[in-house]
Amino acid sequence: MEFLAKEYGYVALVVVAYCFLSIWMGIQVGMARKKYKVYYPTLYALESENKDAKLFNCVQRGHQNSLEMMPMFFVLMILGGMAHPCISAALGLFYTVTRYFYFTGYSTGDPQKRLTIGYISSSLLFLLFVRVNCSLNFINFKMF
Repeated sequence: MEFLAKEYGYVALVVVAYCFLSIWMGIQVGMARKKYKVYYPTLYALESENKDAKLFNCVQRGHQNSLEMMPMFFVLMILGGMAHPCISAALGLFYTVTRYFYFTGYSTGDPQKRLTIGYISSSLLFLLFVRVNCSLNFINFKMF
């Protein structure tokens, strides 16, 4: 018996895709730093010092929020994918795509546009459900 199903490769691909998305978002923040003249180590621009502070801060916050959610997303993907690789991969891909739209919407400078595709939380919630089901299966408790 194999430890992981061959379909677990899809889970790994989605995790890697999210890593590439995170790198791309980091590059966008770097370009915004240059464009709006917000230099390191300044985390957020002050509106009293920079007329483009809100624009930069929206780009920065979109990336930072994605980084904040990354550990939970990765844990849910890696562990949930052990028992349900295809479901986890599909939910993870959906999360990654919605995270892209979250970032691009937020980066416009209008924080409300980050919610244009408002399904980010639902995909994480379903991944959490998959993980709970997987955990219960490990201890031979059957939900379904």
